Amino acid sequence: MSESTVQKQTDLQGLSTAILLPSVSLFGEPVGLYADEVGPLTSVVGIGLFQRTVLTLQRAGIRQLMVLVGPEEDQLKQALGKGSRVTIPVRWLPIREFPLDDPRTWEALAAEVRGFCLLSGVQGVFAGPLIESLRHEVQEGQAIVVARADSERDRQPRRSSLRVKAVLVATDLVVLPASFMSVAGQVDVETGTVPIRRWLERAAVDGHVRVLSTETNRSHWYQDVRDAADVQAAEKKLFNSLKGEFEGVVDRFFNRKISRWFTRIFLAAGLSPNAITILATLVGLVAAAGFGVGTYSAGIIAALLFQLAAIIDCCDGEVARLTFTESPFGAWLDIAMDNVVHMAIFAGIAVGSYLPLAGSDGAWVPLALGSAAVLGNMLSFWLVTRAQKMKSASGWKTPVQAAWSDFMLKNVASRAFSVIVLIFAVIGKLDWFLWMAAIGSAVFWLLMLWVIRPSAATRA
Repeated sequence: MSESTVQKQTDLQGLSTAILLPSVSLFGEPVGLYADEVGPLTSVVGIGLFQRTVLTLQRAGIRQLMVLVGPEEDQLKQALGKGSRVTIPVRWLPIREFPLDDPRTWEALAAEVRGFCLLSGVQGVFAGPLIESLRHEVQEGQAIVVARADSERDRQPRRSSLRVKAVLVATDLVVLPASFMSVAGQVDVETGTVPIRRWLERAAVDGHVRVLSTETNRSHWYQDVRDAADVQAAEKKLFNSLKGEFEGVVDRFFNRKISRWFTRIFLAAGLSPNAITILATLVGLVAAAGFGVGTYSAGIIAALLFQLAAIIDCCDGEVARLTFTESPFGAWLDIAMDNVVHMAIFAGIAVGSYLPLAGSDGAWVPLALGSAAVLGNMLSFWLVTRAQKMKSASGWKTPVQAAWSDFMLKNVASRAFSVIVLIFAVIGKLDWFLWMAAIGSAVFWLLMLWVIRPSAATRA
């Protein structure tokens, strides 16, 4: 049996199917029972809860989706057709034809599930890695209940929660073997209720239920979204989860602290990630023109504009991750425009440093340094592009070479040198920065040339 056939059978028998219940919670009352509660169309960072749930499951590897939907079916279909594209098949099963308290509904669903099924409400926002972890944690004959920490709000009389341990409360994420649903008729269920609680109680007696706590791994977070306060908490967790693939100290502790305010504005304005990239580029080019004026005050203003461009440059990736609109072209455009701005900055500083020296013997030095920095940046970008292609096509021969490649790719995307430019502008020594840029870019492209040498990559 071939490796691909084995992998295909493993995927079919694992966790690849999800059933969504947008009209009810898994263990409690119908959604929207109270006046201040949110519904499946409530927006969280620009995307409705239902759409965000579907896109998160799709991104985490779910390959088939069934929706047990109530009277809001048309609205949910319209919401799913907006924004990011849903590429997995979605089956709509009206509750009026597939009652939640009818064993035949669950037996029919079990017949279409191979292996395991994820049952989820849409009154929560959760991390993609949590679903990926569930897909790896499944074990034959066992259910998994995702649980979060208990809170004071869970003790309010109107909240119906399933407590799995003294300090843990079940979330609306449960993994069930298909065999649990296929014998749904053997469990007594009250009319008009969801049988999941009864299934889990029965399975727990036999020791067939495991609890996966979101408290053991910070990347596996889950946030209930039942009212306006929960919406704010969910948005805060989403913003806190943002992190670029290559992120330095300046980004982590400065740029991203400010960029999240801009990101909220761009989301409200409906700007796409690529539009934000172009905006950051335009600000950077204005900064480069400011450096070309050559005066101290113009240099300070230009350095501040360059820092603003670096902050806005963080926002395109944040918007893309929050709205599921990442794309290979967007990633390439981001790096390409970063390099365009950097080269313009080098050229602007070179011109600004040349003007006070025009007509003197050493006037050619800043122009030569600027040219060297621009040329080094061009070569670095070309070599980095080749390195990315080699990495995705064949990989590196040794861990040392792979580590060097990751280090270089991380630093080419770093926005830390905007702070260095600002420091040199403040002390009035931008010409010193030209020396550093010229030497640094030359060292960088020589190191990249060594990284992508033919002997470094494995043969495909």
